[in-house]
Amino acid sequence: MALDWYFLRVQVGREDRIRKSMIARLKQAGLEERVPQIVVPSETVAEVREGKRRIRKKKLYPGYLMVQMELDEDVWFAIRETPGFGDFVGSRSTPTPMTAEEVDNVLGRMDESKEQPKMSVQFQKGDRVKIKQGPFENIDGVVEEVHPDKGTLEVAVTIFGRSTPVSLGYWEVEAL
Repeated sequence: MALDWYFLRVQVGREDRIRKSMIARLKQAGLEERVPQIVVPSETVAEVREGKRRIRKKKLYPGYLMVQMELDEDVWFAIRETPGFGDFVGSRSTPTPMTAEEVDNVLGRMDESKEQPKMSVQFQKGDRVKIKQGPFENIDGVVEEVHPDKGTLEVAVTIFGRSTPVSLGYWEVEAL
């Protein structure tokens, strides 16, 4: 039994529902052993909103599912007839399986984010920000560096006519 991974295009925003529907359809047809995994590629992201840390799932590829399967006519038909299914990634006549490197990359990224959620930072170098709290409250500055792994920013603020770098958490600033 040759199991390969494939990317499927599905309706955006309905990936989880389509995944469940696909699993139910395959189970009803008795094909679940030929399709051991259907995955919505996502990562765990930590955010700070209103002073509280929240962890949420973020889709890596909105509108796509990763499916590990033995591709034959029965499986092809069951998946293709699932409501919300678009098509396979690859040529129209034959789907193109993912390489082992691509699969390891996506699954590794998913596992990595479960162990250590990434901080979601929406600022970039050069953005103008206003400091919301602390000793520099209500002072404007410019983002010089972003440290997404730590969730911090280096912001240049002008104090007494001199530019001074200040390290802040991204929840302590707001975009101008």
